[in-house]
Amino acid sequence: MKDPPQRNASMPAEIYIVTVEGEPIISYKGGENGFQATAMESDEKLDTKSELVTSYASHLEKKHDMLLGETLKCYTYCDFVLELQRPETCSWCKICGERLESEETYNTYPQFLGLPTSVWPTGGGFDRAGEDIVIGFIDSGIYPHHPSFAAYHTDPYGPVPKYKGKCEIDPDTKRDFCNGKIIGAQHFAEAAKATGAFNPAIDFASPMDGDGHGRLVATIFCKDIVATDTNIKSSTMWQSIIKLDLLFSFETIAPSWEMVNTRFSHTAAIAAGNNGIPVRIGGHEFGKASGMAPRARIAVYKALYRLFGGFVADVVAAIDQAVHDGVDILSLSVGPNGPPATTKTTFLNPFDATLLGAVKAGVFVAQAAGNGASTHLNQTYTMVAANDVLLDSSVKYSPSDCQRPEKVSETAKALGAVGFVLAVENVSGTNFDPVPLGIPGILITDVSNSMDLVDYYNVSTPRDWTGRVKSFKAIGRIGDGLMPILHKSAPQVALFSSRGPNIKDFSLHDADLLKPDILAPGALIWAAWSPNGTDEPNYVGEEFAMISGTSMATPHIAGIAALLKQKHPDWSPAAIKSALMTTSTKVDRAGRPLQAQHNSKTDAMKLVTATPFDYGSGHVDPRAALDPGLIFDAGHPSNLNTPSIAISHLVGTQTVTRTVTNVADEETYTITSRMHPSIAIETNPSAMTLKPGASRKFSVTLTVRSVSGTYRFGEITMKGSRGHKVSILVVAMGHRR
Repeated sequence: MKDPPQRNASMPAEIYIVTVEGEPIISYKGGENGFQATAMESDEKLDTKSELVTSYASHLEKKHDMLLGETLKCYTYCDFVLELQRPETCSWCKICGERLESEETYNTYPQFLGLPTSVWPTGGGFDRAGEDIVIGFIDSGIYPHHPSFAAYHTDPYGPVPKYKGKCEIDPDTKRDFCNGKIIGAQHFAEAAKATGAFNPAIDFASPMDGDGHGRLVATIFCKDIVATDTNIKSSTMWQSIIKLDLLFSFETIAPSWEMVNTRFSHTAAIAAGNNGIPVRIGGHEFGKASGMAPRARIAVYKALYRLFGGFVADVVAAIDQAVHDGVDILSLSVGPNGPPATTKTTFLNPFDATLLGAVKAGVFVAQAAGNGASTHLNQTYTMVAANDVLLDSSVKYSPSDCQRPEKVSETAKALGAVGFVLAVENVSGTNFDPVPLGIPGILITDVSNSMDLVDYYNVSTPRDWTGRVKSFKAIGRIGDGLMPILHKSAPQVALFSSRGPNIKDFSLHDADLLKPDILAPGALIWAAWSPNGTDEPNYVGEEFAMISGTSMATPHIAGIAALLKQKHPDWSPAAIKSALMTTSTKVDRAGRPLQAQHNSKTDAMKLVTATPFDYGSGHVDPRAALDPGLIFDAGHPSNLNTPSIAISHLVGTQTVTRTVTNVADEETYTITSRMHPSIAIETNPSAMTLKPGASRKFSVTLTVRSVSGTYRFGEITMKGSRGHKVSILVVAMGHRR
C-alpha cells in the first residue's frame, strides 16, 4: 500500500467539507451488505466502541479514501474534510469551509439563579453538583493551571468509564492537560494549518488557551470603591452614587448562524469551575467564583485561535470527536457569522448537521447567539477638578486627556491623585464596562447626578479674578466599597443579544421554529482569565476579567443542563431542553414584564417591553427546571415536539399537535390560552389527567381573524393540581389566502 500524499507546508491550501451520499453512524438503518444498522431508536447514548459502530465507521472511512485518491484529507467524520493546494484539480468540490470569528464572553452569579439555596442542595451540595457529568467545550483551549480547574481544591475525582476521550501532552511541560477535573484535552487545527492561518508561536499547537476566552465565570460580591464626603453624603446625587445598583443584563441562546466569540477557560469555568475560588485582580479581592455545576468534569476541544478565530472544518471535527468520546453536554459559544454565501441552505450545512447528529446521539447541545491602589480607606483627601490642576504649564498632560476614559486613570495617577470621579456628559451609544485600574474610581453616566458634585466643588473652591484657584477646599473620602444590589429591573435582554425570528433559508425566509430558545446571564461578568491572553489589554497577566458578550449565556445553560442530567440521568436532550424552556420566567425581580434594550433613532439605548423574539421562552429558572411536571420529549429531533409554537405564514386555520409526558406524580392539568385578538386560539382538550410516565397529546388551533402583517404573540398555560405550571409560547403571523 503506497504512502499517503504529503502536505507542501510552503503552499497554502483551500479547505473543503465534502458531503457524501449515505447515512452517518447515528442514522444508518442498514442496507449495505455486511453492515448492520447503527441508528438509534431513541435518545439513548451511542456506544462508539461497539463492533457494529466501529465496523461501519471503518467502512465509511475507506469509502472516503477511495474517492480522495491523491488528495490530502484533514479529517473524517460523517462527511470528510480535504485540503487542496490546487483547487482547480477537483471538479466535484464546492467550497464550504467558512471561517469562524470570535467575540466576547463572561458569567454572572449562581446566587442570582438560586443555585446555592434551591438547586445544589438537591444534588448533595455544591461539592456534588454535576457529579460525573462530562461537559465538552468547543472553544479556544484551557489554562489548566487555574485554581478553578484544580483537582486538589476538591475531593479526589474517580474515573468516568463512559468517557473515552484522550489527553494531549503539553509540549513545554511534557505533562498532559488532565487532572481528574479536566478529563480530556485535545486540539483541532488541520484546516487552519493547511490554509497557513495557524501560527504555532501564538496559537499553541496544544489545548493551551492562548486567547483568554476560556476564562472562568466568577460568582462575586463586588467591592466598588466610592468617593464620599460627610458634608454632602446626604444629597440626592451622592445617594445614587453610593448605592451603585448593579443592573444585570442577559443574553440569548440564538440560532446557530449568529457569530459569537469564545475563550475557553472562561466558558469552561462558567459551566463547571470549582466553587469558592477567590477572585483577585489588581491587588484586590472581589469575592468568590463558582461554576453552575462545580463538580462536573471538563472535556476540552480546542478549535478556535487568537488571531483568526477558526474554521468550520476544525470545529465540526471537534464536535464529532466530543460525541464519539461520550460527553453528556456540549457547550459551543461559537457559530458562523450568517447564512453561508456558498450554498442556498442554512439548516442543511455540515455545521448544523453535525449538531443534529450530536443530539440524536443523546448529547445536550447549548449554543450561543451570534457577540490595585495602596490607598488608606476612610481617609479624607482634597478634591480637585482636572481643568484646574492641568492649567499648570509644567504638567505634560492636558485637560483633553481626561476626556478619554482609558486615559483618566493613567493621568490621575501620574498627577499624584489617589482616586478619581469621571462624569460623562454624553453616553449615547456608549458602553462602559468596569476594568481594573491602578487607583480607585467611579463613573457617573447621568449628567444630572453630577451637578451636585460640581456645585459642591465650585462653592468650596475660591478663585482669583482670572478664574484660577487660590486654594482647594473641597474634600472627599474613599470608602471600602459595597456589596452589589441585584436591581429590581433585572434581568433585562442586553443590547447585544441576538433576536428572532429564526430564518430557514438563504433568502432569509422565516422558519416555523421559535428562536431564541431561552435567556441566560451574560453581561458584566467576572470571569477567570488565562494570563496568556493578550486581546484585552486591561487584563494582560491577570487570572480574572469582567467583560460582556453573548457567548457566556451558553455555558450557563450547559452547566444548568448538567445539573438536570445529574438528577434525571435518563432524560433525553429534548427533555432537558423542554424542562428549561417551560419553566422559564418572563418577569423581572419586581414581577414586571421583561424589558429589552434597543437602540433608538438617536442611537441612545432605550428599554421596551420584550417579546419572545427577544427572550425566547423566558429567563432560565434552574430550580423550577429540576421539577417541571410535564416535558415535551421528542424521540428524535425530527419530530419537532418543541415546547413552543411558531407559524410564520398562517393562512386561514392551522392545527398543531404537541405531546407531553408526565415526569412527576399523577396530576390533573387545566389548559388555558391567550392570543392577540387578530388571531383566534383554541386548545383541545381543556384538561387532562396523567399518571406517572404517561404521555398525552393535545392540539392547538390558530385561525386568522384579521391580517396585520406583523407577528402576534400568545401563550398556552398548563396548571397542574399539584402546583406545576407549564408555559408554551405561541408566535404567528396571519396572511391572506
